[in-house]
Amino acid sequence: MKSSAYFLMLTSFFLFNCSNPKTEEEDVVIAPPIEEPIPTVESNPVEGGKKIAMQTGGVLMANLTKAIAADGTENALTFCSTQAIPLTDSMSVALNSTIKRVSDKNSNPNNKANEEELAYITSVKETLSKGEQPTPKLTVVDGKNVAYYPIMTNQLCMQCHGKPNSEVLPNTLAKIKSLYPNDMAIGYAINELRGIWVVDFEAN
Repeated sequence: MKSSAYFLMLTSFFLFNCSNPKTEEEDVVIAPPIEEPIPTVESNPVEGGKKIAMQTGGVLMANLTKAIAADGTENALTFCSTQAIPLTDSMSVALNSTIKRVSDKNSNPNNKANEEELAYITSVKETLSKGEQPTPKLTVVDGKNVAYYPIMTNQLCMQCHGKPNSEVLPNTLAKIKSLYPNDMAIGYAINELRGIWVVDFEAN
């Protein structure tokens, strides 16, 4: 359980800056094949949805790590702005689901939480304020499971979402502003709610 929670927390690094469609030709990074089957979602849909989110986050994180190693944080931001949606979409197809990440403090409008998602975000923040651990939420909408999973910040997240000019360096901040002029995803501390995974999949 701790490893799963840590993984979801880890995948918040850069992911909410990863929401613009591809705008220029780059090396296309293909999502790796799924090596392990998703747990039977009809027997445990909450766990099944979490595995979907974790596998998707793993693909994004692997590619982000490659981008950071190649040319640092700013290069990772460029990668995010062009490649994350195609990768997430490919995972949605591979895992027979619809996967997205949303927040109440989004960088890109495509990551803006709707009313239902905002309600869950608010409830998670209330839980955290009491010193308690948040739990996933599962609902059924039009015959499909819709599962919500918290994404928490960690030290890595501070490079793009921490305090401006101290944790988020000036060059990185300028790059974020150039990509997302209306960015709201700044000023976070460690172990705060960054946003949520939303996973839609068939209810059997």
